[in-house]
Amino acid sequence: MFDLILHAIPVFIICLALEAISFRFLPDDDEKGYELRDAATSVSMGLGEVFINIGWKLAVLAIYAAAYTVAPFQLPADNPFVWVALFFADDFVYYWYHRLHHTVRVLWGSHVVHHSSQFYNLSTAVRQTWTPMTALPFWLPLAFLGFSPWMILFQQSISLVYQFFLHTERIDKLPRPIEFVLNTPSHHRVHHGSNSEYLDKNYGGILIVWDRLFRSFEPEGARVRYGLTKNINTHNPFVVAFGEYHAIWRDVRTAGNWRARFGYVFRGPGWSPSPSPASSSASSV
Repeated sequence: MFDLILHAIPVFIICLALEAISFRFLPDDDEKGYELRDAATSVSMGLGEVFINIGWKLAVLAIYAAAYTVAPFQLPADNPFVWVALFFADDFVYYWYHRLHHTVRVLWGSHVVHHSSQFYNLSTAVRQTWTPMTALPFWLPLAFLGFSPWMILFQQSISLVYQFFLHTERIDKLPRPIEFVLNTPSHHRVHHGSNSEYLDKNYGGILIVWDRLFRSFEPEGARVRYGLTKNINTHNPFVVAFGEYHAIWRDVRTAGNWRARFGYVFRGPGWSPSPSPASSSASSV
């Protein structure tokens, strides 16, 4: 099967190098640019993801194929309208995959990797998770709807290639009609912001219309502070990849009851049990 991401890697490397060089010859005090250790960590995460996906994509393909074989009908790959339908279906699924990976902590444990850099450049785009398994349930229904497994994976790759080019400060806002419909570097900078007004905004993949429709859109205004609300401050790829899972396990292990354990896993990042009335009054004394 043709793997668009693997074939795009040389383009990614060239664009990353050109962007890094541009900061040397055209510096901008309002842009953070590159930091060598941070970029190296991002590239390490990207290479690790490519290696993991060698095996994982075969498993995904097999699972999609099993669902596709029992689909009530199978959509023809030579029909352009099927590809149009897949484009919108994939982008809609991506929106909800992305949104839930910000609002369910066990899913955030996988996605936090991508937000762990305090820089925003094309190297940030390749800072990807080493636990891609959390994505499987979101796209599986497309196979049950009759989309061929190779079509689903190919459309996912198109979306990821598009999103690579969103991770830059070198492009300002684009013309209004484009900004209204498509996800752009400006919209995605907001998504990577730790500013309070930018948290959990702009989840779109290629289109930004889902954010406008489901009220998660925020335009870029104040200068973006990149990273997490509590930054991890490490360049160790293994800590970046698995640190949040370790934190979840620590919270679950020390929780006082099953309600709290459930909350630490399935509620949002930063959730903690509400204190009881007795403890609240005691702590306020």
